[in-house]
Amino acid sequence: MNLKPNVILILNDDMGYSDIGCYGGEVETPNLNRLANNGIRLTQFYNTARCSPSRASLLTGLHPHQTGIGILTYDNGPEGYPGDLNHDCVTIPEVLKENDYKTYMSGKWHIAKSLREPSDNWPMQRGFDQFFGTIIGAGSFYDPNTLTRGNENIEHEAAQDDEFFYTDAISDQAAAYIREHTENYPEQPFFQYVAYTAPHWPLHAHDEDIAKYKGRFDMGWDQLREERLQRLIDMKILDACWKLTERDSGEPEWDNAEHKEWLLRCMEVYAAQIDRMDQGIGRIVQALEETGQMDNTVIIFLSDNGACAEDIPPNVRGEDLANELLIAKLKTRKGEDVVFGNHPHIMPGPENTYQSYGKAWANLSNAPFRLYKHWVHEGGIATPFIIHWPKGIQEKGAIRHTPAQLPDVMATILDITGAHYPNSYKGNDILPLEGQSMVPIFTEDKWDRKPLFFEHEGNACIREGKWKLVCNYPEPWELFDMEEDRTEMHNLAARHPELVKEMSRKYEEWAERSRVVPRDKILELMKQNRSVAFWEEDM
Repeated sequence: MNLKPNVILILNDDMGYSDIGCYGGEVETPNLNRLANNGIRLTQFYNTARCSPSRASLLTGLHPHQTGIGILTYDNGPEGYPGDLNHDCVTIPEVLKENDYKTYMSGKWHIAKSLREPSDNWPMQRGFDQFFGTIIGAGSFYDPNTLTRGNENIEHEAAQDDEFFYTDAISDQAAAYIREHTENYPEQPFFQYVAYTAPHWPLHAHDEDIAKYKGRFDMGWDQLREERLQRLIDMKILDACWKLTERDSGEPEWDNAEHKEWLLRCMEVYAAQIDRMDQGIGRIVQALEETGQMDNTVIIFLSDNGACAEDIPPNVRGEDLANELLIAKLKTRKGEDVVFGNHPHIMPGPENTYQSYGKAWANLSNAPFRLYKHWVHEGGIATPFIIHWPKGIQEKGAIRHTPAQLPDVMATILDITGAHYPNSYKGNDILPLEGQSMVPIFTEDKWDRKPLFFEHEGNACIREGKWKLVCNYPEPWELFDMEEDRTEMHNLAARHPELVKEMSRKYEEWAERSRVVPRDKILELMKQNRSVAFWEEDM
């Protein structure tokens, strides 16, 4: 009988801190709520503000710059980040396979530069026994590019299936892996990585899911932000002394907003995307229960970054998205033209649309925090984080306020499974693990942890104890007391210049050690690669 725990790591894409029900949101997530109510919720867990870097850090226990992925899976070289997972790191499945685990993945990869041809950085080559999903980072939910099984492109399967929907396919494959594993390898534990693209744009969802949210957001983003903060306080997730940040200065009051019917539909579709994911998580949990694996399976859920404020302008070139970046298709499966861009006269949801929900709704998704995906203020890096493990976590519905970050996930999984982090792997020297095991907080909200560091696109941060030093590149450092002001409304840098100097010194030492390339240098390199510049600057 298998005594080692199974591990399921569930990552979703571009979802804000307060969207799901168990973190104060309006979206119906009964399955995630169940996991939270019978497990642990972390209130101060942090990602790295962007999809590819977060995935690289999550799977390796390192900071993303150390893995070769500091921005996206495009080559910011020759002196920048290659955008390809290097061999100075080892992945969770690579380590667990050495410890008698079977390993499975369904969903988004997005940490390999080669998008069409299998490389040594595709899932099967980085430790997974089986893989179903996409190599690229975004795309149609009805007909995604780079859909792959193993190392074989299977886009034709989605193209020929009128019922195909990527979120469902990810969930159903994950559930199937559990049943197949239990039948074929009953004495072995498994590790499964489930990487959803929901609710990343484009806004694609089923009519019946969208209909559930008709009227849910009619009060508008201003009132809803206030209500979310109050629910978070009532849940003991946030402190009552932390105040709601101002609405983004570039967005109107809800009462003055134009195109309200379209705006509401955008948020309704976004909510429906999360809802559909939660339905699929329910089917994964059902597979665990039906196979007797639930009690001894660790389930971890989080988001790869804060909500996304990126606008898809009406004049965006579909050819660039489809042919150069491979994140769209120009035609639907039935041959209709796809209309790209946020056109207020076109309602999102169907396959022939390609839209995003915009900054004002992202401001709601990240409530009560500042900023968004890309930034390392709280709105960019704070994520819901749920750990559920009936056999190993005794306190049900616990809330933990101790800060933690992505490299800690691998350290925790290795601690739980008894696996050993290697000094070398397949002839390559491996960088030391950066994370710390979170197992101590399974029993109490207390943990002696090292400072947390972040960098993305020049946006930089160090969190040490109650202090957070952060900058919005190229602006100067800001300093916040996170015990009194987690919503980052009162910059104390001028009051504590010596603290700013000392913390910034620690940050610079970390940045040099962790292979962070200065942003000025990256911008110069990006001028040599206009496809990346288009994506970074215009979207």
